[in-house]
Amino acid sequence: MDIKKIKAIVELVTSSKIAELEISEGEDKLRITTATPYDQSLLSNSPNVLQQPPLQITPSSNNIQQIQVTTPSIQDNIEEIYTEDNYITSPMVGTFYRSSSPTSTPFVEIGKEVEAGQILCIIEAMKLMNQIESDKSGVIKEILVKDGSPVEYGQKLFMIS
Repeated sequence: MDIKKIKAIVELVTSSKIAELEISEGEDKLRITTATPYDQSLLSNSPNVLQQPPLQITPSSNNIQQIQVTTPSIQDNIEEIYTEDNYITSPMVGTFYRSSSPTSTPFVEIGKEVEAGQILCIIEAMKLMNQIESDKSGVIKEILVKDGSPVEYGQKLFMIS
């Protein structure tokens, strides 16, 4: 099963109220299960509660590796209130790199101004290096992922204002 199809299916499940979905394509089988949705009254009263339930993808076939997608933890000690528009998120599952090579300087630093379309980082997925560009202009307030760390689809990478 192609990664683009899996990504589209994950987006469909996270944006809907589907609790479980199983798809078969030839010998490949993909099963997606989400946790029980949170009580909406709790979400509106507490800023430290996750906004989406964790999502787990478990393939049923031996020729697909297991993938787990979870929502990122919410950072403590945030001085200002930020909306989802203030974050740059990962468009894919992979490994996060702040620079093009271990000896190169990082693409961006905290406090630096960025323009829409500017390269912020690289995410390596399936041996391909994918340059991640900013979709907005602003100042980098926080880098939420450590260099060389694995990232999930939709995980917050940068806080921008």
